[in-house]
Amino acid sequence: MKHTLKRQVRRLVTERPYRIIAGSAAALVLAGGTGAALAATGDEPAAPERTTAVAELAPRLDAASRSQARIAVPAAPSASPTPSPSASTKTKAAPADPDLTRKAKPKPPSSKVLSYDYEAQTAYWNCGPAAVRNALSASGVETTQDAMVAPLNAGENGTNSAEDTTRGLNQMVKGSPWRTHMIPGAPTRAQIDQLQADVVKAVNDRRGVVANIAGDAVDTDGGYHSFPGGHYIAVVGYKNDGRTVRIADSADASLPAYWISTIDLANWMATRGYSA
Repeated sequence: MKHTLKRQVRRLVTERPYRIIAGSAAALVLAGGTGAALAATGDEPAAPERTTAVAELAPRLDAASRSQARIAVPAAPSASPTPSPSASTKTKAAPADPDLTRKAKPKPPSSKVLSYDYEAQTAYWNCGPAAVRNALSASGVETTQDAMVAPLNAGENGTNSAEDTTRGLNQMVKGSPWRTHMIPGAPTRAQIDQLQADVVKAVNDRRGVVANIAGDAVDTDGGYHSFPGGHYIAVVGYKNDGRTVRIADSADASLPAYWISTIDLANWMATRGYSA
């Protein structure tokens, strides 16, 4: 029995530290106790180098245990970065205000002349029906001077006023777009501006304007025009933003059209009016 224990102690103390496991450590404790008992009885003294070897195992075992402990402990999970509010959250744009984004109405062109079918008057008194017929042709409406006599209440004494031309024009189209504008005396600045605006709007709506004139006027080329008893003409275009207008005149087939200033046209219509 004693010899067996001694052999076990010798084998344990000569083992390499890295081959000693937890069970061997327990055996060392047991062997140490047994060796101490043997030394006390004096049967066989323990070799000093053996004791040193056993004593040196303790720190090695302790170091190995600490190494194993370090391996066994899982690494602490790294903290996930906190997302930046600017990266994770997108700012929603405020809805556009329709009142602010509404597009402005495009400005009319500075000049425009309608395409129309000119016809000279067939009698000295039917300038009213001829002017209405020429104006309607600019809107694509086909009619004749004779067909417009009744709607205008025209006769040998001519057509009474712009109220009649307005009525005749509106009878030929839908929506009654023409309105009567009277100039009872010398035209004011406001009335001249209104005439300019009315011509620009009508022409851009593809409508001719019919003017009831009387007296004399000079066109932009210096041509002289005189109608002391009254006359009707069609306005079929403008330029210079409406400060000059294009006249289709049924009185003389040799001079079917000319330009005149809007101011001169307004004065030509004094005490009368126009349909626009």
